[in-house]
Amino acid sequence: MLKAMTATSPGATPAGASPERGCVLVVDDDDTVAEVVTRYLERAGFRVIHAADGPSALAAVQSHSPDLIVLDLMLPGMGGLEVCRRLRETSPVPVVMLTALGEETDRIAGLELGADDYVTKPFSPRELVLRVQSVLRRAAAPLETPGRTLLTSGDLVVDTSAREARRGGRLLPLTVREFDLLTFLLRHPRMAFDRAQLLEQVWGWTYGDHSTVTVHVRRLREKIEDDPARPRLLVTVWGIGYRWEAPEAADASDPSEAPRASAASEAPGASNAPEAPGASAAPGAPDALHAPARRDAPDSLKIRDEWPDQRP
Repeated sequence: MLKAMTATSPGATPAGASPERGCVLVVDDDDTVAEVVTRYLERAGFRVIHAADGPSALAAVQSHSPDLIVLDLMLPGMGGLEVCRRLRETSPVPVVMLTALGEETDRIAGLELGADDYVTKPFSPRELVLRVQSVLRRAAAPLETPGRTLLTSGDLVVDTSAREARRGGRLLPLTVREFDLLTFLLRHPRMAFDRAQLLEQVWGWTYGDHSTVTVHVRRLREKIEDDPARPRLLVTVWGIGYRWEAPEAADASDPSEAPRASAASEAPGASNAPEAPGASAAPGAPDALHAPARRDAPDSLKIRDEWPDQRP
């Protein structure tokens, strides 16, 4: 049964909140969680729309054009992963996922579908607000001081002011994090970075799941490489991590000696450095050591409200 979608009045700013910073769509079937998240976001100055299920969320995207979506993956009927997949078919709107602690398989799948960030339950509403602000800041602001900046590498052209990337004149459908990752690597050609460094430099995290980087590298390769299984631009540096290879340098190198990246070597959950050739693991396949946690407790028990006087 579908629940009605609710929203704060357009243009209204909750008492005590800062001026409106944008519109956030919260998709969660737990009214308690949605209420707490809504209150924190409104206090931070956002206008909030609430959808309780997948179809309502997709309808809200069409009617309200939110600036960002907070999406719970465990929705009744149409799940969060399916909602994310349908969103990415038509819209680049940033998505922050809410996932149950330990649900690595779903988290990886969400990132592969194009989600920009995630927060695991139980979560701090304050942390969620900071993640929302971080993603929106990267999505809205140019990476440079005022002025048009173009980064080029072969037939790849990145306009940091317009936040557009084109290859051979074709616009690349990059998510916020994919664009940021590509831009960072283009600014540092021929420099090898491990996943912890990329997580800090691109995501701004000093800790986190390194598989987040692995998934975004794989998705970026699918959009910029002629053959993602044998990348010649975003290459793997065995035992270290990744680096951007200028097309001229890649063409001059011996193809037989070029680093080979496969789905096996990019398997989520690997160590910080890419695995040695020959490793085998299906991308996104359930791992016996990382089996999704059962969701036995209601979402209302999986949230920490840090303002006791403001609890619902």
